[in-house]
Amino acid sequence: MRILLVEDDRMIGSTLRQALRLEGNAVDWVYDAKAALGTLASERFALVLLDLGLPEPERLGSGLDVLRQLRARADATPVIVLTARDALEDRVAGLDAGADDYLVKPFELDELAARMRAVLRRHAGRAAPLLAHEGITLDPATRQVQRDGQPVLLSAREFALLEALMARPGAILSRAQLEDKLYGWGEEVESNTVSVYIHQLRRKLGADVIRTMRGLGYYLGKRGEAADAAAEDAGT
Repeated sequence: MRILLVEDDRMIGSTLRQALRLEGNAVDWVYDAKAALGTLASERFALVLLDLGLPEPERLGSGLDVLRQLRARADATPVIVLTARDALEDRVAGLDAGADDYLVKPFELDELAARMRAVLRRHAGRAAPLLAHEGITLDPATRQVQRDGQPVLLSAREFALLEALMARPGAILSRAQLEDKLYGWGEEVESNTVSVYIHQLRRKLGADVIRTMRGLGYYLGKRGEAADAAAEDAGT
């Protein structure tokens, strides 16, 4: 998934971005409120990780200002506040301003990952931690995938692509939408990158799992469902 990290501390930001990318996420990183608001106005993200203590709050705005303005324009993008401010009034202010969760620094990366999964489940209206479709199960917590009870080993980006498709079974996701979930700013994307990952997933999970709607994108089909010869592109 694509994440916006708003963090002015370069060491913390670099560590977080590296850790999240290793899990197959696309992470874009900005350092102040102005850049955060401008980016959120023009691009879409699955999740925002927001520091409250941003630089020059009088001129550029604080993390709380970012959150308030985001919600004021009816943007429901999930936000997890990451901050050193642990006072009760700060936690209350962050949650009342529209944060989906509030995590005090320092924190363990495993706890952050668990909170991210919980927030995304709530945002998607899912209670169950597992994603399941036609005999395939995907566990975001353990990053394990099975088909018909048998484990399937996937790379980080193969997992991220499958997770994106399984989050919306039956919905067609375009090549650009999938690239957007796999890559952040400055990351080189080859023209056939998505096709390569789709091919690898079909090889590991079965050719009938991911369907191609020519000219539109990819979707998860139903098991045993006959493919439309006019729409299915077996070469991708």
